Amino acid sequence: MMNQEKINRLGDELYRALRDGYTLPPLTDREQDIQIEDAYRISLRMLERRLNDDGEKIIGKKIGVTSKPVQEMLGVFQPDFGFLTDAMHYPDGAEIAIAGNLIAPRAEGEIAFRLKKDLVGPGVTEADVLDATETIIPCFEIVDSRIDNWKIKIQDTVADNASCGVYVLSQQEVDPREVDLPSLHMRIYKNGEFHSEGFGSAVQGNPLTAVAWLANTLGEFGIPFKAGEVILSGSLAPLIPVVAGDVLSLEVEGIGGCSCTFV
Repeated sequence: MMNQEKINRLGDELYRALRDGYTLPPLTDREQDIQIEDAYRISLRMLERRLNDDGEKIIGKKIGVTSKPVQEMLGVFQPDFGFLTDAMHYPDGAEIAIAGNLIAPRAEGEIAFRLKKDLVGPGVTEADVLDATETIIPCFEIVDSRIDNWKIKIQDTVADNASCGVYVLSQQEVDPREVDLPSLHMRIYKNGEFHSEGFGSAVQGNPLTAVAWLANTLGEFGIPFKAGEVILSGSLAPLIPVVAGDVLSLEVEGIGGCSCTFV
């Protein structure tokens, strides 16, 4: 396990890369023995800087790299996890600046969960997640990486707050008990043309499974899910690279959709 001095140094490197908009060589190239627990502690240091230096607040958590298309695209074959802050949230229809804000953005269509009860792992089941969820929400997560050219292993992305950039929530929310989550059908459009589609089952067979996994994984680190938080459950379709001028929209059958424009 890494000592705290090294953890702080690497977390500070990632924080500066985030703030100044540049990338770093993969941590796994520099630290051959880095473990996922080390990576998680590095991410907490990066988060600490965002909370203390910039006044951001934690408003949720995210799970990523849950679907086969995304795993194959990134070459990472297990889920990652990170934190959402208030500064990452954009409303439906937002204009999202790339310059000075994002480095190498890629969009994911997801289902977000808004919690009405705390969830504390380990031992959280899919039924517990359903019971604790107030609504589900169509969502774009715009992932980004502070690692050169997305050359990431699982330790790199966990250390980098699960490669989180920003996210967009729909104004439409529904009770998850009213839908069949694995069968949810999402269609994604880029610049007005159909781009890709996916089903809820792409996320570990069921988005509830992914959220339970995350609750239990974070529970091992003493981190609870809190009532009122938003949990992003992972991408239903392949990542979509975006540049200034792109317009993205998605529709989830039976729920609604959301959109954003990159400038």
